[in-house]
Amino acid sequence: MKVPVKSLDNQEVGELELNDAIFGLEPRADLLHRMVRWQLAKRRAGTHKTKGISEISGSTKKPYKQKGTGRARQGSTRSAQFRGGATIFGPVVRDHDFKLPKKVRKLALCHALSAKAAAGQLVVVDALAADSHKTKAMREQLAGLGLSASVLMIDGATTDDKFTLAVRNLPLVDLLPQQGANVYDILRRETLVLSRDAVAQLEARLA
Repeated sequence: MKVPVKSLDNQEVGELELNDAIFGLEPRADLLHRMVRWQLAKRRAGTHKTKGISEISGSTKKPYKQKGTGRARQGSTRSAQFRGGATIFGPVVRDHDFKLPKKVRKLALCHALSAKAAAGQLVVVDALAADSHKTKAMREQLAGLGLSASVLMIDGATTDDKFTLAVRNLPLVDLLPQQGANVYDILRRETLVLSRDAVAQLEARLA
C-alpha cells in the first residue's frame, strides 16, 4: 500500500510503501476490544476497600438477650443490618490485571494501525520537528494539514524537544515516541500521524 508523505507545511515530499501485513489488514473489532479492556484493566489502581465486621469499631457485647424480647436475635451491633455496620462482600484491594498473550497484543496493534489506514485517518509526514517551540505557529501548521481535530502523533525513538513543547498545550493532541504506540491511544484519537521514522520502527517491531 502506497501513501503520500507530507511535510508539516502540507507539501507532498514523496511516497512511502506501507507493509500490508501491518497496515492492510481487515480490522477485527474483537481483537481491539480485548486489547483496550486489557490496557484499561492494567491502569486501575484497585485501591477500593470497604470494612468487614472485624474492622468496624464498636462493642463485641450482645446488644440484648437471645429470647423473650419479641425481636430478631442479634449478636453484634457491627452487623451489616445496623447503621455504621460492616459491608458484606464489598470491594477489597486487588489487582485488576489479567493476562493477554503477546501475540494477541502485537496483532491488535497491527489491526489498530490498519483500522486508521482503512478509514483514511492515517497521515504520514516526513518528520515531526519544529523550528520554534511556539504553540500558535504549530496550531497554524496543523490546521494547514487539516489536523484541527483530535490527533495522535507518533515519532521515532525520541521526540523533538521544540516540537514537544509546541504541541503539549494543544487540546486533544498527543505525542508519543514509537515505543509508546498502543491500541487505546490510537483508537481514542480521530487522526493518526506517523513520521517516516515511526513507520520504519513500527514495521521492524511488528514484522
